[in-house]
Amino acid sequence: MNKTRFHDYGTQAVLLRKKRILVIKIISILFPFLILGAAEGLLRVFHYGHNLSLFIPAPGKEDTYYVLNPSASLKYFSNEQIATTGNRELFKKVKDSGAIRIFVLGESTTIGYPYFHNGSFHRWLQYRLWHNYPNRRFEIINISLTGVNSYTIAGFAKDILPYQPDAVLIYTGHNEYYGCLGAGSTDKIAGSPWVIDLVLKLRELRLTQLMGNLIRKIGVPGTPAAGDGKTRMELMVANQQIPINSEIYKRGIRQFNDNMSKALSLLDKAGVPVFIGNLVSSEYDLFPFISVPVDPVKYPGFEKQYQEGQAALWKGDSTAAQQHFLAANGIFGEHAGCNYYLGLLSLQARDSVAGKSYFDNARDFDVLRFRAPSRINDVIAQLCTRYKNSHLVDIKSVFEVHSLAHIIGNSLVLEHVHPNLKGYSLMSDAFYQALKQEGILPPATEEAMSYNSMTAGMPLTGVDSLAGAYKIANLKRAWPFNQGNKSDTTIISSREEQLAYAVAFRHTSWAEAMKELYTAYTRAQDWEAAGKIMEALALENQTEPSYLDEAGNLFGQANNIPEALVCFKRSFLLAPDFEKARMIFVLALQLDRPEDALPYLDYAIANNQRQMNLQPVRNYLLEVMALKQAMQKEPGNLHLLNKIADAYYKMGNTVGAQHYVEKILQVEPRNIEALTLSNQLKKT
Repeated sequence: MNKTRFHDYGTQAVLLRKKRILVIKIISILFPFLILGAAEGLLRVFHYGHNLSLFIPAPGKEDTYYVLNPSASLKYFSNEQIATTGNRELFKKVKDSGAIRIFVLGESTTIGYPYFHNGSFHRWLQYRLWHNYPNRRFEIINISLTGVNSYTIAGFAKDILPYQPDAVLIYTGHNEYYGCLGAGSTDKIAGSPWVIDLVLKLRELRLTQLMGNLIRKIGVPGTPAAGDGKTRMELMVANQQIPINSEIYKRGIRQFNDNMSKALSLLDKAGVPVFIGNLVSSEYDLFPFISVPVDPVKYPGFEKQYQEGQAALWKGDSTAAQQHFLAANGIFGEHAGCNYYLGLLSLQARDSVAGKSYFDNARDFDVLRFRAPSRINDVIAQLCTRYKNSHLVDIKSVFEVHSLAHIIGNSLVLEHVHPNLKGYSLMSDAFYQALKQEGILPPATEEAMSYNSMTAGMPLTGVDSLAGAYKIANLKRAWPFNQGNKSDTTIISSREEQLAYAVAFRHTSWAEAMKELYTAYTRAQDWEAAGKIMEALALENQTEPSYLDEAGNLFGQANNIPEALVCFKRSFLLAPDFEKARMIFVLALQLDRPEDALPYLDYAIANNQRQMNLQPVRNYLLEVMALKQAMQKEPGNLHLLNKIADAYYKMGNTVGAQHYVEKILQVEPRNIEALTLSNQLKKT
């Protein structure tokens, strides 16, 4: 019995000792993690480093709105000095009932380079939606960044899901090689995709940010530094030559396919419609940046034929030039320059089909990959067939239709990939039509704004277009374009040119330039132009009704009643009140839109702080609606037209009354009722 007890005590002691050893081992293993966790916590408590979440509460409006976090890009850029920031477009924390929320993802083209602001395609789209759906809330939040690629698309797609997107618009692919984390970029992470994903996750930790800052302060040999005279384009390029079908080329294609698949899979499972534009770039007007060197031993005779083709071309002998280039191409078919020359010569021979094929080859064989190869567009098309909620937006076909010989050049593209203002307007139209086709946009409640009406009315100024031109001219002086000397000067004479130059080179802000233009237009009493400036500022500040109110007043002074009505309606959506409702129903009646006026008149009656007697107006308005309905059956009934004119006159709508009087007198110049009312109108 005693032995048994002794044995039990010994066994328990051994077990207890083993447990203690196990606990000590666990503590030993966990201790470093506890220390790291405590250090991470302390760094956060003292606000060291950056919060890398995609959205943050909007400064000054923290309770109501979110905005893109300006530090969000630091998760993707290794070098903080060349990291980019995006737009500051606010959207509500609590989504309004009936609001349509659209996120826009992409890179420099998607954010609207070189114009930014209202030059970008999403602002063209917003302007059109404002006019076609003035009573509907649209939030179009562009979270694109310059210098990024499909890694941010994959990351941002996951991050936007909690914010209830109704649709996502994507335009990306040109930066797959030289954007941050690109296959041929200086800012890349070697390793498999899961390693890159792990590093991106670790960058969110403040400890990782601390280590990165220490490494940057110490300095790492070979790391490009901002501010050494190089453009971001040059700083980001590690591999200047990436031949087609090389390992780096294939890595870029795989990277794009994998990242876009991740993004589209997430959005597809969440039931979010995605609209992906295929890519456009200049072909006709851009000689390839770098052609692959041709091995004279492996491909003897190529260089001789190529040089003789150039010589013949310079002499103006197109026939001989084409023969030499064809011979060179037969020896080695992947030379970008040779294909480009053959494209030009084919067009001269009026063979646009062959010309387009050669230009496509010239782009694909250009080993400095600032333009996406056609394989990227193939991947986009394939992905849109794989995921049911992904829809291809064929921007390339739209650009080709609007290009000479269906070959894209500088009529739509500024340099290599960025559209001009017409190009951006066409992009917006392509996305608009796709959104309509898939039922994201409801039936228009107003007469739909056409593409031509949009381009005529879009509030863009000479400052916008000139600032873009100055930026592109400066870009083309640098590598890889090298067009002109960096000391070249631009002649600046008018105040508009001075403002544009100041905006382009950040001597003043775009907003300040717009305000100066506004002051000049109001002094000159050019109310229409001043109204356009306020409308431009309203597009830039879509949560601020004051810009819309001022624009509406200015358009009213310019007698542009339809535009004034749109502005007041948009302002009413943001901040409804009696005065706006009264202004809206008055303007709507002037335009002979009683159905449009009725809900605003009802609001004014229900919120009648001024105690105005509006019920008689409502009675006359209902009478007009009934008379107009009767007119549909008897469109030529002059008696009904007279009754409408009289009702408008009695409610105080002299503009509407005059409109109907003129219609009657055109048909029957001696109509007594109309002539009587016309005389009364002249006295008012």
